[in-house]
Amino acid sequence: MKITEIEAIPFAIPYRKPLYFASGSVEVAQHVLVRVHTDDGIVGIAEAPPRPFTYGETQASVVAVVNQLFGPAIVGTSLLERERIMARLNRTVGNPVAKSAVDMAVWDALGRTLDLPVTDLLGGYSDRMRVSHMLGFDEPAAMVAEAERIRDRYGVRTFKVKVGRTPYQLDTAVVRALREGLGDDVELYVDGNRGWSASIAARAMHEMKDLGLLFAEELCPADDVLGRRWLVGQCDVPFIADESAVTPADVTREILGGAATAVSIKTARTGFTYSQRVHHLAEGLGVEVVMGNQIDGQLGTMCTVVFGSAFRLTTQRAGELSNFLDMSDDLLTEPLQITDGTLAVRPGAGLGVDIDPDKLAHYRQDRS
Repeated sequence: MKITEIEAIPFAIPYRKPLYFASGSVEVAQHVLVRVHTDDGIVGIAEAPPRPFTYGETQASVVAVVNQLFGPAIVGTSLLERERIMARLNRTVGNPVAKSAVDMAVWDALGRTLDLPVTDLLGGYSDRMRVSHMLGFDEPAAMVAEAERIRDRYGVRTFKVKVGRTPYQLDTAVVRALREGLGDDVELYVDGNRGWSASIAARAMHEMKDLGLLFAEELCPADDVLGRRWLVGQCDVPFIADESAVTPADVTREILGGAATAVSIKTARTGFTYSQRVHHLAEGLGVEVVMGNQIDGQLGTMCTVVFGSAFRLTTQRAGELSNFLDMSDDLLTEPLQITDGTLAVRPGAGLGVDIDPDKLAHYRQDRS
């Protein structure tokens, strides 16, 4: 079970339509496939989706840090030595997405070696999660039409609505149109990606008070310490810490400091090992958890549902598991299927999914 090699393979797959939000936009999935090889001939896989406008990582930086630092640091360690592996990765500051992909590929390799699903190794609570769909910036009618299409085709009944524009009425009009168009039995919540000030966010939330919102997420900048604390006191819905809570220590600070009352777990930035710590911390503090999405491809989405299905707390709310639908293609041998508003864990060892070598050869960026 010893690690013999780490690969970082850059690939690029266009989106059918760009996703726009307050902190940027995504038109092409410029991700990295990480593969962990062992002396038993096992290969674990995971996906790293860099987000330079959030964490400062790029596709090139992920490839470089995995190849130059992380690979040499953990080759020779056992798949069972996950704490030792994380300690070695953490000698390098930052790079949460790169670290997380290595961590999840190690877990996948371990599951394949033991012939056990990773979700069972983590907790084994369920075999599926309800799905929430993310709606990016557009005109109200277009966003309502997209939500209706996703609801009618896939059975999804929870929607995360991107907000944070100026003037804020652009977004409140969209949320109101969604509520009127979809009815009261659909769950809606908003995500500002730090786009508003605390005062504008409070005004917008007041104007949407009658719309039955489920959550509000990262409406103002993470470094606005007093403003965030004040804003939480103005909101009558749970306030989710996302980009402001990258590490377990960040979660502790945000919750105990009164700057948030719920937490988003993204396996793309905390892997499985640190996501466990965030989950246990949230459970101990008694705060709600949402499984978030870093605009992952299908491999990253499966990592999210594998982790989210493992625990009772993370299955209580719909997870953000559908943005791969906007990609023009993917790398998996068998595409994921959302049925009746849920996404199931695949049977089989590890993550239960495999990479199509022909698709990887077509989309990889490191060979001409």
